[in-house]
Amino acid sequence: MPRPERESRDGLENLLRRFRRELSESGQLRDHRRKRFFVSKGESLREKQRKAARRRRHREMRMQQRETRRG
Repeated sequence: MPRPERESRDGLENLLRRFRRELSESGQLRDHRRKRFFVSKGESLREKQRKAARRRRHREMRMQQRETRRG
């Protein structure tokens, strides 16, 4: 857990800003949010497959748009 030390002239706002920055840089908050709910292996696999399919569709659409621009 990030623990910024309070310097002599630091205000509470600066301390809070440094804490938030260190927390986001460490990635702990992101991990906590990701692990907040239980997700089974099958469900995570299905989610990965859905995301991959979406990426493929977007790539194909971009390629088609590029080809139509070249005409």
